[in-house]
Amino acid sequence: MKSIAICALLTPVIAGGGLALWPQPTGSVSSMPSPSMSQAAVVALTAAASVQPQPAKAGNHSPAQPQNMDLHTAIEHEQLAAEFRGNGRDAVRAILTNRTAAPLTVRVPAGQMFESGSNVVIVLRSGEVELKPAKPVEVTIQTAATRSANNFADRPYTLSYGTLPRLDALLAYAQEHSELSTPALQTAVLALTENLPLSAVSKFSAAGGDLPTHFDTNAFRAETNDIVHALLTLRAIGVRDGDVAMNIDPQLKIEAMIEPLTRPAAMRYYGITPDTEWNYWKTELLSGDQSTRHYALYGIARFYPEVALDMLPKWARETKMATVFRISAIQAMADTQRPEALPMLQKLADEFGHDTELGRAAANSAKFLNTSLAKLSANRTATVAFRSTTAGSQF
Repeated sequence: MKSIAICALLTPVIAGGGLALWPQPTGSVSSMPSPSMSQAAVVALTAAASVQPQPAKAGNHSPAQPQNMDLHTAIEHEQLAAEFRGNGRDAVRAILTNRTAAPLTVRVPAGQMFESGSNVVIVLRSGEVELKPAKPVEVTIQTAATRSANNFADRPYTLSYGTLPRLDALLAYAQEHSELSTPALQTAVLALTENLPLSAVSKFSAAGGDLPTHFDTNAFRAETNDIVHALLTLRAIGVRDGDVAMNIDPQLKIEAMIEPLTRPAAMRYYGITPDTEWNYWKTELLSGDQSTRHYALYGIARFYPEVALDMLPKWARETKMATVFRISAIQAMADTQRPEALPMLQKLADEFGHDTELGRAAANSAKFLNTSLAKLSANRTATVAFRSTTAGSQF
């Protein structure tokens, strides 16, 4: 079956909010892979069209009278044939065939729901596609599960008449903020529909151990960066921070602050400024939650390496200190990514002895740092190799 590319019309609605439809190559719908995270951020629409023409149904419209209809209406009026398959989470793949004799522009609105047994998903962003008569077009619609009990598997779906008004503000915000990832929006959806705790959506392990649960939410676990952006989004649409269950766990704050890519968003969400950041780490270390206080050592190592190289060896050698703090201090020295930390770690390994827990931690941290420094050096060498050797073109 041959295929051609058809570009969709970019209406003002779509230009303002991003598109919900992505192109997919022709082939069996059931074999189509789920879209990647990078595809979730795509804000342009194309469609792969199967060009095996089928006899067009006698239509009421001439070719000079193109039609614009939403998905549900077009199917109800028998002007559109459609087949849907989805994974229960972030994508519904659709094969759409225009049954009229005129071009047909079909719009899929945000909030449209699809169902398959107990599975229910909702369209996150509006999009539209132009269909020529009798030419099937395959598109992927960006969706989110409305419940964490959805079965994550490829299966047929049908259009639903259901609505979820509580998601209206979120969907309107998503339409205007195409930079928001699908995992971030999925996390926000489940916060509004089920108010899941942090342990159900985070990829990092809970410091106090995972709480038992009746549901398997692994398919809906998100990176820390996506969780923080979900919280920022919920705040932006008027949801109170204290009403969001995942925001109660203190571990999220320090996990978000430790992660370099998440740190700017975390500082914005928690109201931490460059002037107050050091006080934050100091407070966390000295009086933070008992289960996460030692995490602050990693934050200090990553963002205040000069301070860390003076402070951490002392913490590692302090015999009155709890073992978890001493080991964390040793491991955090590698997080400084500073060459001068390498001989310090090697010295600590010799002092403690390689047959002790502290000694092994120091030796392993030294190996990790040595490998990291070698990679950094190789990357710098590769970068310089492509540059001119003249003084004026150097860094």
